[in-house]
Formats: sequence, structure tokens, C-alpha cells
Amino acid sequence: MTPNISTLVRAFLLALAPGFGGVASADINVKVFEFTQLNGWQEEDHQSALWVFLKTCSDMKPKDWRSLCALAVNQKNPKLFFELFFRPVFISNNDPGLFTGYFEPELNGSRTPTSRFRYPVYKLPPNVPKDRPWFTRREIETKGILANRELEIAWVDDPVELFFLQIQGSGRVRLPDGDVIRLGYGGYNGQRYKSIGAELVRRGIYKSHEVSAQVIQNWVKRNPISGRELLRHSPGFVFFREIFNLPAFDGPVGAMNRSLTTLRSLAVDPKFVPLGAPVWLEKQGKQPLRRLMIAQDTGSAIKGPQRGDVFVGTGGAAGRVAGRFKDAGRMFVLMPIQRAYTAVLEPGR
Repeated sequence: MTPNISTLVRAFLLALAPGFGGVASADINVKVFEFTQLNGWQEEDHQSALWVFLKTCSDMKPKDWRSLCALAVNQKNPKLFFELFFRPVFISNNDPGLFTGYFEPELNGSRTPTSRFRYPVYKLPPNVPKDRPWFTRREIETKGILANRELEIAWVDDPVELFFLQIQGSGRVRLPDGDVIRLGYGGYNGQRYKSIGAELVRRGIYKSHEVSAQVIQNWVKRNPISGRELLRHSPGFVFFREIFNLPAFDGPVGAMNRSLTTLRSLAVDPKFVPLGAPVWLEKQGKQPLRRLMIAQDTGSAIKGPQRGDVFVGTGGAAGRVAGRFKDAGRMFVLMPIQRAYTAVLEPGR
């Protein structure tokens, strides 16, 4: 519920603080809530959320965020800290909330090609333009555009898992000697991603409620020839970079160049949610989630003020959990108090 504050107080706050840094639009609605209106807030582990907040808040540029970051250090009552200095802000448009999950895949691979490891993981070519689309996935895979250019980071044994590695944007390649290559997002070909699940539905192979990442993977593996063609329905192609000196127990590096934390890091649309901000998530579905998370990542499919992608961990088990995340819900951005009220006055600023 929007607070009932006087015109003078609103004007004072407007003079003191900037808006939330989003995109101005008449379709954007902003409301400030009380913490008592958040389902599950009282039972949350606020200390764990505070630790994750501290991993990236020092990289936030606005002074009010950096001041709160400094104040967060050595807090003995994290719940009180959030309640004293933040307000939950609900930012919405005409689109319903949608919350999915993503993970860090682990593939089997090699530094050199073999009869088993035949599918290359590429780094970004230097001639990929930044302002217009480049070659499509089909052209890259069938015309040898990247061959013999020393762009291969590794070779893996499964083209389907390699496709989903590109969707996730980061991952691990486990080598035969037990060593691991950590991969981060390196760029893409400028082509729009098209949903493989939606294409399977369009072809009448599955109904929309039956589609998940695991279902897609299984279908492609059962139908290797038509499956490879199906994957080429999406023209988008992601390139990677090798990340060094990242401990094996740390999560992948997100958009803030810090390791992500399982079930605490959230990918958001930075047009509406500042990277580094705490976000209260209320996800519905068979695996409901009520949790204080930190906006530490982005994604090409994560667009809109009520769109979020939960990082659920590393490996195959995490991938199966992530594949089942596709639920309605709502999320609130925890903003510094002055910034929260300014957002109400000037939504989209």
C-alpha cells in the first residue's frame, strides 16, 4: 500500500534522492509496502541474505547504496537493519510475474578434440560486431565459420548439453584428469533466442504444460538428427571466456563479476531492479519460495519488472530443479527509504 505522506514531505524526499534508475513509462506502477505485508518475512534467515548482499553492495555506485553497504558490515541484527533502512517497493506493468530457475551446468570435456570430445566450446571471435546481428547458429555450426581460428576453449561430448550451457551462460567442463575449466559468458552473435519448448508445442509434439528443459533434452537425444535441427531453430549463439582462480566451491560469476550463491542470487532486468539490491521473492507453484535474495545477475530472457531467474546451484541435480521452476508470484525491491518514496513520485526515473 502506498504510504500516506504529505505533499511537503514528498517534495522534500524528491529533492534529496534519485529514482530507481529504470525506464520511464506510463505503464509502470510503483507501490511501497510495509514489511508486515511480505509473506514469510518474519521467518526468513536475514543473516544469510545479508552476507550475500555484502558480496556485491560495495560495487554499487550511488552514495546512498554505498553508505548502507558500509553500515551493513558487522550488523548484529540483520532483520532490523533491513527494516530500518529499506522499504519494499513493488514495481509492475501489465505483465504477470514469472519466475524461473537457472543453474551452472557441468559437462565432460577435453582440452583437445578426440573421437569422444567432438563439440567445441568457443570464445568470442574478435570480428563479431557489437551493433548488428552476426552469423546464425545454423551458419556457425554447418559452414565452419569458427574452424581453424584457435577459438576453442575445450571440446565436450554432448551437443545437447552444450546448447543448454549456452542458455545458462556459464558452466564447468570436467576434464579426464579431474581438473575443471570454469566458463563465464563471453558474448553472443546478436541473434535473438527462440524458445525450443515453444517450437515443440507449435509442432504438436508436446502441450505447453509438458515442456521443461529435461523434456527437451530427452527428446533431442532420442531424435539426434531432427533434434540437432530443432536446436538450430534458435539462431542465437553464445560464446564463453575461461575464468581463472575461481575456487571449485564458489558459484559461477554473475553480471556483477562476483560468484553467485545458491538460492540467494537472482537474475533480474536491470532497467527496473538495480544490480546489488535486495529483492524479496514470493514464488508460487509446487516448490514455493519465500526468500530474501540479491539481484546479482541478468539474462537475455529476463525482461520486465516482475521477471526473475533464481540461481539454484551447480550440476545435474540443480539442473533438474531449475527445469521445474516456471511459476507465478511477485517480487519486491528493497530500496533505501528516500529512494523508495521517490520512485512512487516519479515511477521509471
